[in-house]
Amino acid sequence: MITLTGLIDDQKCYELVRQFRWPTGVRCPRCESDTITRRGSHEKYSERQRYHCHGCERDFDDLSNSIFSGRHQPLRVWVACLYLMGLNLSNQQISKELNLNKMMFRR
Repeated sequence: MITLTGLIDDQKCYELVRQFRWPTGVRCPRCESDTITRRGSHEKYSERQRYHCHGCERDFDDLSNSIFSGRHQPLRVWVACLYLMGLNLSNQQISKELNLNKMMFRR
């Protein structure tokens, strides 16, 4: 069976986040410094870039201090969810399409 999340590429999702989050280049989410070096990738999600800020000497990644930070679902699921929300689907329809527990969408 083909699913929407199966059609979405993880690498492209992270590139999209970087493009919208840092249109002029990566900046530290804590101190806004642009003196950044790449520091490998996330242990679980290899497409998720890690960075080191030389301004505040802290490490962060593509999702640090964002609405996606600390979520249990992969980024591609959130991107698909946002797309389906844009189509005005109900929480129940989204949950069914993405094979998620509908309790996740209760307010």
